[in-house]
Formats: sequence, C-alpha cells, structure tokens
Amino acid sequence: MKEQIKVLVKLQHLDTETARIKSTLNDVSKKLENLDSSLIEIEQTITSQESVLNELKKEYRDYESDAKMNLAKNKKSQEKLRSVKTNKEYQSLLKEIEDVKSKNSLIEDKMIECLDRIDETEDIIAKKKNEYLQFSDRIKSEKQSIEHEAGIDKKKLDELDMDRKNVSGLIDSQLFKKYLVIKEQNQGGLAVVPVKDAVCHGCNVNLPPQLYNELFRYKSLKFCPNCQRIIYLKE
Repeated sequence: MKEQIKVLVKLQHLDTETARIKSTLNDVSKKLENLDSSLIEIEQTITSQESVLNELKKEYRDYESDAKMNLAKNKKSQEKLRSVKTNKEYQSLLKEIEDVKSKNSLIEDKMIECLDRIDETEDIIAKKKNEYLQFSDRIKSEKQSIEHEAGIDKKKLDELDMDRKNVSGLIDSQLFKKYLVIKEQNQGGLAVVPVKDAVCHGCNVNLPPQLYNELFRYKSLKFCPNCQRIIYLKE
C-alpha cells in the first residue's frame, strides 16, 4: 500500500501539472485576441479620423465654392455701379456689395477654422499611424513569444500524457477508480493529500488519534473523515 500511495502521489502531480498547462494553453488564444484587439482599436481610430478629415475637406471646398460665387457676384455688382442712373440704385448696389463682403468675411473665418481642424486631424492620423507601426512590431514579437511558449507547453503536455499512462498502469484498478471519483468530487482538485502532525493537509482538520496511528502501518487505504480524500503520512 505504501508503494501504491507513492505512485498515486506521482500520478496526482502529473495530473496537476497537466491541468496547469492546459489552463495556460486555453489562455493563449485569449492573449492573442487581446493583442489583436489593441491593433484593431488603433485602426478604428485612424479610420474614424480619416472620415472626419474627408468631411472637413469637403466642408472647406464648399466654403471655398461659396466664397468664389460671392466674389463673382461682387464683381458683377461693381460693374453695375458704373452704369446706374439713380442714387437709389447706387445705394442699393453698395448695400448688396457690403452684404456680400460681410458674408465672405464670415466664410473666410470658417475656412481658417476648418484649415486648423484639418491640420489637427492630419496630425492625429499621422501619430496614430506611427503608433500602429510601433505597436504592430511589438505585438508581432509578443505573439511569436506566446506561440513559442505554447509550442513548448504542447510538447510538455505530450510527455506528461505518456508519463501518466505509464504511472497509471502501476496502480491497482480499483484504487485508480477511487482516485478518479474523489478527484471529480473535488472538481479536479487534489484527491490524495498528506497528513503531518495528525493534521490533514486537504482540509486542515485534526484526525482521530487511532486513524493517525493506523497511517504508520500502511496496511490499507485511509480516508480523511472530514474531506473524504485519500490520506497518507508525510515523511
């Protein structure tokens, strides 16, 4: 029974290490997705700002077109001034010219404001594109590192699987079934735990003196009366 317990402890160690590696491998795709999402976020910012830039440029062209139309209108009004015959017509044309000049002044202010916003947006896009290039290189390196580690873990997992098959073959079939049942009851946790100074290391509860003494004899399999795990004497 003492040898069987040793084999069980070894099996449990293999199972624990296997579970740890599988958990790590399960996180690999999530880590890669998180890295990709960081790049996607920058791409979306660039796309959004490029859309803003296009709208600003269109807005500027519209202002520019309006300004040209007003200048053309003013030119015609200036030409009409030479041929007016009454003071009323003259004053009317002057007012029309001043109104157009006033409109163009407002348009020019908006054009300047629009140009400032275009410069700011182009600066944001340039910075984000530079950030994307730098971040892309870093992510590529991190991905390679993650995938390299995952490759090592997969190889280790194959080795653990082979070791587990060899070790489980050394265990009594009924004992092996009992181990699996207890493991499942503890949600994949420990099924075999040591006892030291009459304390179960699975639940930290003191064992009855008689049960503790029986552990020294290794005559039969013993279970913690509190957590129901297989217990053995920690030497």
